[in-house]
Amino acid sequence: MKVDLNDTSASAVASALVKARIAAGSPAMGMVLTLIVVTDEARYYDAMRAARVISREHPARVLGVILRSKRGPASLDAQVRIGNDSAGESIILRMSGELTQHAESVVLPLLLPDSPVVAWWPGAAPKAPAQDPLGSLATRRITDAAAARTRHAALVRVARAYQAGDTDLAWTRLTPWRALLAAALDQVELVVTGGSVVAERGNPSADLLVAWLEARLKVPVQHSVSRGPGITEVRLHSIIGDIAVLRHDGRHGVFMVPGEADRAVALKRRTTAELLAEDLRRLDEDDVYAETVQRLLRREDGAVGRSSKTSGRSKPSVDAPSDPAASGAKTKKSAATKASGKKSAAKKAPAKTTPQRTDTTR
Repeated sequence: MKVDLNDTSASAVASALVKARIAAGSPAMGMVLTLIVVTDEARYYDAMRAARVISREHPARVLGVILRSKRGPASLDAQVRIGNDSAGESIILRMSGELTQHAESVVLPLLLPDSPVVAWWPGAAPKAPAQDPLGSLATRRITDAAAARTRHAALVRVARAYQAGDTDLAWTRLTPWRALLAAALDQVELVVTGGSVVAERGNPSADLLVAWLEARLKVPVQHSVSRGPGITEVRLHSIIGDIAVLRHDGRHGVFMVPGEADRAVALKRRTTAELLAEDLRRLDEDDVYAETVQRLLRREDGAVGRSSKTSGRSKPSVDAPSDPAASGAKTKKSAATKASGKKSAAKKAPAKTTPQRTDTTR
């Protein structure tokens, strides 16, 4: 069942939701959480479709918050949907004008009582999700650095503002890779001396994988660039051989362990709905992710520090000459010029005459 409301209010939306639930023959529905989807007109359709898919595993009240232009009068248009292609409830809230600055005032009355609240930004995320007005309503906040224009910068930005309950879909995409690498280290006894990760340029999952390996194994890990898609190769080096996971087509991979035959593994790139479903299975703080982002920030700060030192050393001095030979020649030339000047002064100076003594006896 679907109900459209134009130029309405939060209380009218809540009343329409109750009426639609009764009309659908389900006055009491077992919702387990509220999912707030903060998006725009360009992404809302795909985002809401993914949210309706995960509602089959996690029955939820999905609130799609679409923020329009900040200009003009405050306005709220809503659409309430019960059942149909999902096991939960979905409400689309289109806000414009000054109301976009106070979206939490519309969302708060529509939250399910005594149940977890999850906020998800399919596109650009705020600099500090936990301090965002809508993010502060949630116990779990999900961002996606891969959807940003500058993916690495977006990942570092949310990492610096990390609070308990934050996570990113770039981290969720690493679950199969982390599982394979952990299984390999359980199968064979070896000492890892280093590692390498190869991925397409700017891939945020690769940045997190490098940080996770360094944090867990306490060894340096190199990060190289490939044509993709996504992560294409991970290797852990040891004196008896490399543990490796290779994937060059985005679907199938090769799992290599020293002393064993190579195995084919499924490593397809998962859909957004599959990633969200995995994240919603755990609503408490992810300690491993927290440790990983801290290591990521140390790598980032170290890279910035090395870059500053390098630029400082390469900058030539303004006062000192760069060539010692030229410096010596310049000094000799200066001395010769001074000596020449003294000789010229001596030539130009008039001869000093001795006054004659006058004889007064004559």
